[in-house]
Amino acid sequence: MPVTHQKRQQVLTIPPCEGEVLTVGKLNFAYPDGHVALRDINLNLCNGDKVALVGPNGAGKSTLMLHLNGILVGRGELMVAGMPLDEKNLPYIRAAVGLVFQNPDDQLFSPTVFEDVAFGPLHMGLPEEDVRARVETALGQVYMSEYRDRLSHHLSVGEKKRIAIATVLAMDPQILILDEPSAGLDPRARRSLINLLRELPITMLVSSHDLAMVREVFPRMVIMDRGQIVADGLTSDLMEDEALLTLHGLEKP
Repeated sequence: MPVTHQKRQQVLTIPPCEGEVLTVGKLNFAYPDGHVALRDINLNLCNGDKVALVGPNGAGKSTLMLHLNGILVGRGELMVAGMPLDEKNLPYIRAAVGLVFQNPDDQLFSPTVFEDVAFGPLHMGLPEEDVRARVETALGQVYMSEYRDRLSHHLSVGEKKRIAIATVLAMDPQILILDEPSAGLDPRARRSLINLLRELPITMLVSSHDLAMVREVFPRMVIMDRGQIVADGLTSDLMEDEALLTLHGLEKP
């Protein structure tokens, strides 16, 4: 896969994979004020990929992620699990793409943890027995089963982030999208989250400024700057290219 950036050009090899979960082709987007946020974005994720999306503030990372389940709509190709993102497929794609916001309070609004995690499956029209099974499975995946009857707003930030992840896992998504998951966490909660992200057996795209976490968890790294993807390659290789990192506002951890 070619990787280019200013002043130099290099080729990094991504191990081949099968079963494309996400395909983005020549995606462009401008906000109503005319600010161009995405420029010819091309990105493929295959089944089982764990990919970090990094770059300075304003690079377009959050804008890109909001396109992946149709919250924002730009010009270009976007397919999830082989389905083009259009009005007909939007309900299925929003179930297939589990988006976890940076602030868990944006995602948790029910009185109890159980109700928060059950919200999505309930609105899918699933039978009560299936909803309960999904909730228990999702809470088990994030090691929060004993919290099912707790009040969501009484939890710590780290606990809320785990519950927010469970709310999307309960939808049985094909890809998990997380925006700055380690932001605001103390060292213990951060370490717990790192272990969780490493263990979850799901395709994952994670935006983060925490390059130490990226190096530890994500084999592939995509660098964005000024609305463009400027590098896409093995994390181990890109992390060693200090000139590339510096050029795009990043620091080697």
